[in-house]
Amino acid sequence: MHSIRLIAVDIDGTLLNSSFQVSAANLKALLGAHQRGVEIALVTGRRHNFALPIADSLGFSVTLISSNGAVTRSSDGSLFHRDLLPADIAREMVRHMAAFRGNTVLSFDREGKGALVVETTELLNVAIRRWMEKNAEYLDLVKPLEDAVTESPVQATFCGDIARMREAQQALMNSGLWERITVLRTQYEERDLCIVDVLNHGCSKGHALRRWAEHRGIERQQVMAIGDNYNDIEMLEFAGVPVIMANACDELKQNGWMITLGNNQDGVAHAVESVLG
Repeated sequence: MHSIRLIAVDIDGTLLNSSFQVSAANLKALLGAHQRGVEIALVTGRRHNFALPIADSLGFSVTLISSNGAVTRSSDGSLFHRDLLPADIAREMVRHMAAFRGNTVLSFDREGKGALVVETTELLNVAIRRWMEKNAEYLDLVKPLEDAVTESPVQATFCGDIARMREAQQALMNSGLWERITVLRTQYEERDLCIVDVLNHGCSKGHALRRWAEHRGIERQQVMAIGDNYNDIEMLEFAGVPVIMANACDELKQNGWMITLGNNQDGVAHAVESVLG
């Protein structure tokens, strides 16, 4: 356990508590690991700019794997890798998913307005109001939505209640694109919220973490990963020391992974201190 060289930490539901804050205990534990020479990577479904304030709050340089593995940058913005959803696939998918246009967000690796594109905000404001407010300056409205795909997006995201997103996932399975895309799910039962991300084939947190570890010459046995949701599965499966949060659903606690405390009980700090000593 003492040979851990890289700790990969999910943000929402893991590093952040329910007030969307990094606790003093979590900060202290990660800083302590960093000072001992352990690399820290924040691995998140958030896009880079939305995750960057969390990275900056740690007070030291980290690797930031964002958009569920599609983009890997250092916290100073230096690009390591980008895995975009091909434009032709994105356009075909948007057309096939016409019934879910009101639930759809396209993300592009751009600065400012147009980084996020929607056709309408009505349903999204109901599902993810806080996120919409935080990202208002980046949002652009384009109708029809497929006209926004003038370049390859980072990903397409469908947001809504759990039942509605089950329908969206079934529609994606029936789209004829299933073998050419990756579909990842993040689900919050207590909020009746499900987020379905569509990325390039083979793109996930786990693939991105593996790529970064290999680049750094770090073996998987030297990687610790901490997560709480379905989109963390590939990352946890890759890590030599996988840790699941106590606030994760029961299904994810059945994989034999170490279970730490919840995100409101400094679960990241507890896990890091338990493993590093």
